[in-house]
Amino acid sequence: MQIETVRVTNLFEKHYRKLPKRVKQEAQKKEGLFRNYPFDPVLKTHKLHGAKSEAYAFWINYSYRIKFIFLDPATVLYLDVGKHDIYS
Repeated sequence: MQIETVRVTNLFEKHYRKLPKRVKQEAQKKEGLFRNYPFDPVLKTHKLHGAKSEAYAFWINYSYRIKFIFLDPATVLYLDVGKHDIYS
């Protein structure tokens, strides 16, 4: 499965702009991998639980994640980016 289209929410854009430069650089690398292999073990992509059970997240690094949903098999919507608080 490859991701052909990535859409982003305003919240994602707002939080992305505030990320440290090195995290943005890591995010760009991981996002490239995500587009080709969304469930690559390096990304640690996982389904969320509870009230957010429709969403998934993948790792930028140990501290930062990108939360997203599938709109269809080839399209995702990035909901948020940040530390663990994006899960709440």
